[in-house]
Order: sequence, then structure tokens, then C-alpha cells
Amino acid sequence: MDLTALDIFRTVAAEGSVTRAAERLQRAQSNVTTRVRQLEAELGVALFLREGKRMALTPEGLVLLDYAQRLLALAEEARQALHPGQPAGRLRLGSMESTAASRLPAPLARLHGQWPDIALELCTGASQVLLDKLRAHALDAVLVAWAPGQPPDAALDSVPVFTEELLLVLPAGHPPVQGPQDVQPGTLAAFEPGCTYRRMAEEWLAPRAQPLRLLELGSYHAILACVAAGTCVGVVPRSVLALAPLPQPLGQHLLARIDTLLVWRRGYRSAALDALRQALVS
Repeated sequence: MDLTALDIFRTVAAEGSVTRAAERLQRAQSNVTTRVRQLEAELGVALFLREGKRMALTPEGLVLLDYAQRLLALAEEARQALHPGQPAGRLRLGSMESTAASRLPAPLARLHGQWPDIALELCTGASQVLLDKLRAHALDAVLVAWAPGQPPDAALDSVPVFTEELLLVLPAGHPPVQGPQDVQPGTLAAFEPGCTYRRMAEEWLAPRAQPLRLLELGSYHAILACVAAGTCVGVVPRSVLALAPLPQPLGQHLLARIDTLLVWRRGYRSAALDALRQALVS
């Protein structure tokens, strides 16, 4: 059960396909298939259910994936720990979509310019989803919003890197808002459950007399389009609103100021992570 076999197994699990895994790993499909079968033979279990060209993990495969994530992350951490002054290697970063769009382009450009040997992998998602992936060793660090009052996690370390102004955006011409009862539309457009911004907006709007309906959307462009159409209100950081060209200004009400934190597992050591921290705060 060597690291190369585990990496191939993990990639097939992520891609759900030997063909796509082979392309990503730049290996022959036959080689990927052989290594997976060898690993299954060594462990004495089937790791995948084969449905045509699609590969789905078996219950045993799901168990191994958790260990593979941790073993491969620890191996990468060990490699980087041996060269603390030379940031290099893979760094898997998770980020909220808003942060990736409005905050990361300049810092990541600086990071790449200074340390071109860092292979940064970026994925986006809701804060809770990203934190779950971090705890499962599927990510090395995440940029998330930590809601006020949310208890700290003793297994994680963090540092604030940005401060966002979280806005309730309203259709053009909406009367000024002082409190939740002043909000006229009865629908909130927001991201999926696990989004800290959605949770904060729901809590702020909870005292409304009429129950709140939720419209789950996958992008801030879609949220703003629905608000502009006059059918709902939305929750958006001001930094994202500044990026979006709109035919007419939308109403705004400040809900809160909230920090975006860079979070990593306590005890995790990485020169690449140190370089990222420096790029984010400089």
C-alpha cells in the first residue's frame, strides 16, 4: 500500500472514472486500472463498484479514502517540513466563492510570482463544507467565515485575513430598512446550507411576522439577478457587489462586519502555507 497506489486510488475516487483519472495523473489508463486492481488484491476487498465506465466507491473504499487522504497529506507535510525555507509542492486551498472572486486574485498572483514551485489547488464551497473537508484531510487550509458566537474548534488554528461587510441587498426602489419587519419581499436568495452568510441572514430575518421562503442558488450573479428582478432579497458581501455591473443600483442594508479566517489543522506544518499566509496579509 505505497503512496503512489494511494494517490492513484484517491484520484480515481475523486474523478469517478479511470479515464479522467489517467488524464489527470498523466498515466496510461491500463496502468491506472492495474494499480487499482493490485491494491484491491493486496487489501482483499473491492474498493470500487464498476458501472460501465463509472467508478463508485464501495463502503470499504470509503473507509480507505479517509485513511488515504490523511496518509498523503501527512507525507506531503513531511516533505515540506524538511525544507522549511523553500515553499514548494502541493497546497490544497478551499475558499468561499465570494473570497475567491473578490479577494484572492492579487494575493495568489503574488504567491505564484514569488514561489512558482508551489502547486496550488483551489476549490470553492460553503464554509461548513470546506471545514468538513479540512478535518477529513481533503484540504490543507480553508478561507471561511466564522460566524459571531460560533465556538472555536480546539483541533484547528486560524488567523483573520480579511474583513467583509455583509449586506442584505434589496430590489431597486425598496424603502429604507431599519429592521427585519421592513423587508418587503418574502424570499431570501442565498447559497446552500452550510453557508455562514446565509445563516446570519436567516437569523437576522427570523423575527419577521411572515415565514421566510428560501431560494437556493449557486452563484452571486444568480442571486443579484433575482434581486434585480424584484422577487427576493439576497445576502452578498460588499466586495462582491462591487464586482458586479448592474443596470440600476440595488438597495443595501448592512447586516454585520465579519472576518474571513484562514484556517488549518492544529500542528500542520508547511512552508507553502506560511508563504500563503504572508501573501494574504501583505
